[in-house]
Order: sequence, then C-alpha cells, then structure tokens
Amino acid sequence: MKKINVWTLTVLFAVLTMAFTPTKLGNKKNYPEEKLGWKLGAQAYTFRLFSFAEAVDKIAASNMRFVEAFPGQDIGSGSTEKMGYGLSAEGRTLVKKILKDKGVTLYAFGVVGASDEAEWEKVFSFAKDMGVQVITTEPNEDQLDILSKLCDKYQIKIAIHNHPDPSHYWKPETVLKAIEGRSKLMGAGADVGHWMRSGLDPVACLQKLNGRVYHLHFKDLNKFGVQDAHDVHWGTGKLPLQGIIDELKRQKFKGMLSAEYEYNWENNQADVAQSAANFRAQLLKK
Repeated sequence: MKKINVWTLTVLFAVLTMAFTPTKLGNKKNYPEEKLGWKLGAQAYTFRLFSFAEAVDKIAASNMRFVEAFPGQDIGSGSTEKMGYGLSAEGRTLVKKILKDKGVTLYAFGVVGASDEAEWEKVFSFAKDMGVQVITTEPNEDQLDILSKLCDKYQIKIAIHNHPDPSHYWKPETVLKAIEGRSKLMGAGADVGHWMRSGLDPVACLQKLNGRVYHLHFKDLNKFGVQDAHDVHWGTGKLPLQGIIDELKRQKFKGMLSAEYEYNWENNQADVAQSAANFRAQLLKK
C-alpha cells in the first residue's frame, strides 16, 4: 500500500470538511449580529396574509434565521390547523419539520394572552415543547404573579410588549413597575416603532429599561409622534438606528430583534430583506 504523507492527509481532510459541512454553518460573516448574541428574524405577523409555512419561506428568503410565531395563523403545508397551544401532536411535528427544512428557528411566540392560570399553563407548556425562548404578551396586571411563577417553572422569558398610547404598557415606566419584585425572567418586549408613534425617544426608552430588554419588535417609520406612521426600510425613516445599536451593545443585549413590517402587506418580503441588509450594513460601520 502506497504511503500517504501528512500534507496529503491535511488537504484531503479540508476538502471533506467543506463537502460535509452545511452551508449555513459557513456563512457566519453574513450574520454579523450573531457575534453579539443578537438573533435577527421576523414576527410572522409581518406575513399575516400567508400561512406560517409561507411566512417561514419568506423569512428564509430574507436572509434571516429566526421567527416569532403568532397565535391563530394558518399552519399551511397541507394542514388546516392554526398556530397555538391547541396544535395537535401531528401539527407540532409538521411545524418543526417546516422550520428544520428552511433552517429557521422558532425563538419567540406572541403577542399572546390567556384568560386564567390554567390557560397560561397551556401556553407555557406549548412554548416549551416548541423550543420557544420568549413569550411576548400584554398581560392583565392581576396575572403578573401567575406569569412570574410560570417563567421560573418553565425557564421561559416573558417580554411585555408595548402598543402605542393609550395602551396600558405604552411607556417603559409601566413595564418596569409590572416586573418589579417578580421573576428575573420577566422583562420588556420593546416595540421601537410603537414608542415612536407615542412620541417617545426609543433610545431613551431602552435606557430606562436597562438590562431588562429581552426582545424587540423592530421597525422604522416615515413619521415620528403620529399614530398613522407607516413602515419604511430600516435606516431610511425616523428611527435613530445607530443610537439603538449603540445602546443595545452597551446593555450587552442578548436576544431576538423581530422584524415587524406592517406595510405593503401583500408583497413586503423584499422590504424585510432590504431592512435586514441595511441593519447589517449599519452594524458593520463601526
């Protein structure tokens, strides 16, 4: 048998490694946010006119690897079921296959509510089974202790979401009061666009929530301080994008930035893709 030298073996090993390594593992340079522990993805509500399966396709096509599912969306891909804790075992298996096939991770679920502790238990149990890390919600104040207990039991974070003024959690102070003295797994699901609609500086809001920002709904708007403002490509509107990036870095934020592009509903996948590209370009400037 002919003797093979060390150099030949080294080259052969390198070739085989490239051949059998999944492409997505070799593309870290395309996801600079992940070096910071940030997970750039989309809220499936962005694609609410489509099924969950189609939403995942669009997220993958936008060069994103994470999704926040919302309750009530049709699953699609041959299923007549809807997203939520009522999904059958078969439905859950199908969702996991849809995600695996596209290389997308189900990271968050919401915005979801429940009527009582028993129903919240079902929400958390579903989230645990599906690998969800964060549940986004705008809970009734009398449910906060229930959520605190379930966060610790299931080791899943609650991120309290803010719709615009006059919704209950529209300003950071209300969120801080809600989580005070409760589980450290309870924090803010910061919607920077809704803060802008309420006339609030999103960077200042993030500063007030220092260390308790667990999730973001990310958007840029064409106007500041008005309810009828609409989404534009990130970095082209009124959002102080670099300021937010700097503040998240300062806080050592770890978690998902969930694109929620609520405009051009029928054909907004290219808008989401462009927004992600703009964000990454801004991130690489410094």
